[in-house]
Amino acid sequence: MTLMDRKHHWDKVYQTKSADSVSWFQPHAETSLRLIEGVAPDKRASIIDVGGGASKLVDGLLDDGYLDLSVLDLSGQALSVAKNRLGEKAGCVSWIEGDITKVCLPAHRYDIWHDRAVFHFLTEADDRQAYVAQVLKAVKPGGHVIVASFAEDGPEKCSGLEVVRYSPDKLHSQFGGTFRLLGHEREAHRTPAGKEQLFVYCYCRVENN
Repeated sequence: MTLMDRKHHWDKVYQTKSADSVSWFQPHAETSLRLIEGVAPDKRASIIDVGGGASKLVDGLLDDGYLDLSVLDLSGQALSVAKNRLGEKAGCVSWIEGDITKVCLPAHRYDIWHDRAVFHFLTEADDRQAYVAQVLKAVKPGGHVIVASFAEDGPEKCSGLEVVRYSPDKLHSQFGGTFRLLGHEREAHRTPAGKEQLFVYCYCRVENN
């Protein structure tokens, strides 16, 4: 699937479905918030939510008092949903529309890189390598990386697209020794339709950058 095809796919999703009806919707991003707060007690920490789209994680981070937030997504439609929901608060967030494997990000800009459910859509090795290169470029030395994907016993597809499922070790191995694994955990996500989706979260520190 080409970049334009992927963009069209995700824009269509948010044009035809309400944000709270898609399978990945969380009314409150509890696990992500807890992990971010655990490594970033300083509210001035620079945080980027990759694939954040219409996610309510940014709402929770704003409510918690974080001051330097960026949300990146391929779908401008998804970003518009979040901006409209936040109203005036949207002006406190940097919104980036682009493909994470190709977008130009500033060097050593972020203290925290968060991604819930983008990485598992990268089914090609070249795309995964480009993603990791973006992390190495954009995250500060000593910064933290929180990535969640479908677990090995999670769904094989999402939104009609193939995914790659991961164990904690397999997910961490995609990033390499520069990323020191601090921990991992599983999450049983309940979709709006009542189905269970199993995720694995890995959280790392960038040792050398």
